[in-house]
Formats: sequence, structure tokens, C-alpha cells
Amino acid sequence: MGRLFWKFFAFIWLSQLAAILGVATSFWLEHNAFDKQRLDIDQSYAASVLVDSASLALKDGGVAALRDQLNKPGTAMVYAVDEQNHELLGRNLQPKLLDQVRSCLKTHADVGIKESRTADGHTYLLFLPLPKNSPNGGPVSGGRPPPDEFHIPVQAIIAAIIASLIFAVLLARYFSLPIRNLRSAFEATANGDLNVRIKHTMGKRRDELADLGHHFDIMADHLRSLMDGQRRLLHDVSHELRSPLARLQAAIGLTRQQPDKLEGYLDRIEREGVRMDKLVGELLTISRLEAGVMSMREDINVDELVTDVVEDARFEAEPTGHTVELTGSSKAHLKGHAELLHSAIENVLRNAIRHTPADSKVSVGIGLDADGTRVVLSISDQGPGIPEKELDKIFEPFYRGHGAERTDGHGLGLAIARRVMEAHGGAIRASNLKSGGLCVELILPGKPD
Repeated sequence: MGRLFWKFFAFIWLSQLAAILGVATSFWLEHNAFDKQRLDIDQSYAASVLVDSASLALKDGGVAALRDQLNKPGTAMVYAVDEQNHELLGRNLQPKLLDQVRSCLKTHADVGIKESRTADGHTYLLFLPLPKNSPNGGPVSGGRPPPDEFHIPVQAIIAAIIASLIFAVLLARYFSLPIRNLRSAFEATANGDLNVRIKHTMGKRRDELADLGHHFDIMADHLRSLMDGQRRLLHDVSHELRSPLARLQAAIGLTRQQPDKLEGYLDRIEREGVRMDKLVGELLTISRLEAGVMSMREDINVDELVTDVVEDARFEAEPTGHTVELTGSSKAHLKGHAELLHSAIENVLRNAIRHTPADSKVSVGIGLDADGTRVVLSISDQGPGIPEKELDKIFEPFYRGHGAERTDGHGLGLAIARRVMEAHGGAIRASNLKSGGLCVELILPGKPD
């Protein structure tokens, strides 16, 4: 049992004990007030019968009949007091007792107290004092026990304490157990075990702790995905660097063996160096984007940016007979990094030109979505397209699927484009056209002027 369990247990049990003591105290105070208010008046069923009998005698036969009845054995305990506080048989009564009787008669419909009126208009108050207050000191059958005989219900209190103890233990365990499981899961994750999951340990509970366990599992899945991606990236980078390094070593070795061909081998070394420099630059770009590093945010005219990219692509595509056609307009602006957006759009457009047949067209369309809050840039080629199962994978670093033999890149262009879009709050997606070819849509937040 951890410290949290004992804290839960202590607070819950103390609150239950306080509630038990509060309820018991309120009952005791109410009972005590009741006894104080009715301390000297007999309100048993037997007393009620005697008072009712005396009341009937008074109504039927008047004062004389009541006096005769009160003088009979067994009924002498009934007291009859007139308006001047004189007792019918001349018995002495304390003024406190009379005040108490009249107060009870006004505030409660109690048995054992009755006010009766004679035919001549006199009113008598009929009641029975408790035996200890009776001048005769005789017992009254069925009388209520005096208040000093009140007993504390010890067994009931002990049973309540035991029940509250069991309930406090169960409730404290109910709260502390999932927290303890979460702590163990976090410790395992911190030690490198990314396969631990705790949602199944929550059982059927539906509360914030169960939600916390569910989100922990999501976090663990994401962490494992990131770690697996990091391992794949390290493997792919090593693989991509191995080939140019091997060619560099081969060129250096051939240069030493054939000094007369130095110029050609130096060109080869330069090309491999440029290729490695480009690879490292693309990797640094991806790293900065994944780290959320955006050096500056400037106001960008989307139409002007796309037009510049298309003009550059047209200049490069003319020698191969490709045409690039731009249609539509968004008239939108956004805050972002112009150089990164230019590079992302350019990567997608160059990729489309590379995969479209010679003397064919690449279409670039720009506009707003149905809500008018996002810019949609579509780049379509007339190439063979890609298999449906690879549509999402082409945006992963170093992925080379269908048609990989036709490219001399490292498979980072589309991966960079996706991260640039995500860094600007946008998205990128690919789909095959029914007429043939691939369409890549770049979606960015932006509103028209």
C-alpha cells in the first residue's frame, strides 16, 4: 500500500467518522431537548386513557363527577387545574410544571394532556405528572422511563465504524490502484519498455483515471512509433551515405593508380560530395521541421509564391518537352516561411515533371476550399500513378516504391513537403487520377484579401 492509499483512506474514514458523530450528536441533542421539554409529564398510553376518562366525566357530570372519579383508587394521578391554576383536589403543583404543561399543549398535539370545558363555561387542564413529581409518589402504569435512563447505542456506533472502515478501504483502493498502475507503467516506459499498456488494468471503470490510462497507451504507441521511425531513419541514412562514400573511396583509389585520369576522377569526387551535401541538407531540414523550428514568419502572397515556382519549373522542363500549366487563383495570404514553402511546392512539382512522359503536361491548380478558409494547391501529372497501398508511404523519408528506378533522389523531397505543410498548419495528400497519373494536393490555411 502506497502513501496515496493511506491518505485516501485517512481522509475518507475521518470524514465518515465525522458524519457518524455529527448525526449521533444531532440525535442526542434532539432527544435531550425533547426530554427537557417534556421532563415532568407522563405521555404514555395508560396516561392518555386516564386523561380521556377524566375528560368524559367532566363533560358528562361536571366538576362533581370529575371529583368523584379522581377520588377513586387508580385514577388519583390525574390532575385537573382550572383557569386560576387551582387543582381540583387541592393538590400542590409547582408553577414550572404548569408552565410546561401549557407550553406542550400549545406547541404539540400530545397524548396525556387535554383541555376540557364544563357546561358552565369553566375550563380544566387535565394531565398526569411523572411519578417522581407526583405528591403521592405512586407509580403510573405504562409511564415513560425518566430521561436519565437514556443509553448510548454502543453496538450501533461500533457497527457504523466497522462499516465505514470497510467502505474507506475499498474506496481508497479504488482510487489508488489505477494510479499505482500508472506509476509502474511510467517507470517501465522511462526504462525503455515501450510495449507496456495499462488500459486493460482499468477494468470496466469509466472515469478520468480510465481516460488517463487510455491516453497513456496513446502516448506509448506514439513514442514507440517515433523510436521505430528514428531507427529506420538511422538505418536509411547509413544506407544512403554508404554508396557515395564507397564511390568516393573507389575514385580516390583509382586516382592513385591512374594519375593521368585525375581530372575525371576529381569530377566524380565532386559529384559525390555534392550529392552527400544535398542529402545532409535535406536531413537537417527534416530535423528542424520535426523540432518545430521556424526561424521567421512573414506575410506570403500565395498566388505570387506559386507563380514563381511554376515559372522556374517551366524553365527547367522546356528542354525535355514538358509543359507546366497554371490555372486558378486564391488571392490569399498566410503567415509562414516563404523559403520552406517554395522548396516544398518545388519538390512536388519536380517530382511530377520527373514522372510524367515526355511531351506531356503537368497541371497546377490553385483555389480555395468550400469554406473559403484554406488554400488548395493541386499538382497533377500524366504518369503511371502509384499503387493505392503506397499513397501514404510516399511521404515517409527514404521510401522508394513503384518507379523508384526512375529517380536519382534520396526519397526525402515529399517527406520534407509533408513536414512543411504540417509546420504551417496544413496537410498534403496524394491520389490516383481516373484518367491516369498522380494528383498531389497541398492544403494550407489562408484567407482571401
